[in-house]
Amino acid sequence: MMNDKTIRSDHFGTGGEMDSTKPAINEAQQLQNNHLQRELFDAHNDNAEKVLKYSAAQEMQAASGPSRCPYCGALIMPGEDFCETCHRYINKNVCSFCGGMLSSEDAFCPECGNPRGGIECPVCHTINEFAFCKQCGSAITEEAKQLMASLKATPEYLELMAVSDQLNQLDKCLPYNSAADKQREDINQQLRVRVFELLKKDGANNEMKAGGTERMTAEELTRKKAEKMDLLTAMLDKFAVTPTPSPAIARNYAMASKPKGIRLAWVCNYKHAMHSSPCGCAKPHLGGKWVILGKANLDQIKDDEVQNG
Repeated sequence: MMNDKTIRSDHFGTGGEMDSTKPAINEAQQLQNNHLQRELFDAHNDNAEKVLKYSAAQEMQAASGPSRCPYCGALIMPGEDFCETCHRYINKNVCSFCGGMLSSEDAFCPECGNPRGGIECPVCHTINEFAFCKQCGSAITEEAKQLMASLKATPEYLELMAVSDQLNQLDKCLPYNSAADKQREDINQQLRVRVFELLKKDGANNEMKAGGTERMTAEELTRKKAEKMDLLTAMLDKFAVTPTPSPAIARNYAMASKPKGIRLAWVCNYKHAMHSSPCGCAKPHLGGKWVILGKANLDQIKDDEVQNG
């Protein structure tokens, strides 16, 4: 786990607010991102019909103005389907798992078959109203598992995970404490090489390698970590969620694209707030992205509260 002290995102300043001095995602990268999202959305969702129905429902809600959360009474603005005060899904007319429309008589979504009211995560046993667990991030529904498998087979995701693994390896690296420490390590490495050469002559496995744990100076280690962090930040930008009419589709795509092994926060376009995931945002369909999170920024996440039924 990384122990950096700052959010490594070139598009956000301190506190998770948009930094207007930084350039937005360039046009070519935005087109690539849009194409990737559309390709994955279309492969697992009947978007055309859902988008039309949901857009009509949103227009009706917007015309009615602000409302109150049915669970805690907090003010709910038009277009919000999640209460950021009590952390509950509040749109009773739309399936939280797939975005399909529901009638008051439906106990199960007629489109995806998932139950109204939530599913227990098989990993951490949290009750969830979303396709991905808001606590541990596991894919819960079959559609979510298929989406995640499709996305993780893309070259973009494989490259992202390769850079993440490289950064995690650097986190395990111990820098030299002194010049004498480096000299001892060089001698030890020479001895390892010599031992492996002798073992090979005696018929030992020819695939044995002489490499030990990589060591370097503290300055070199800091520089390499910064390079990998900058590269990883740029790669996460490629998976930024662009605006889409369906909050369910936006949540599902963002959760499916979340890489493992990195401490991340979700920064939404709605309020430029920092969430533990898009499952804590009232309007994820306005877009957002994952940013690398340091220990010093953990207190800036505004949700993280989980309802267990």
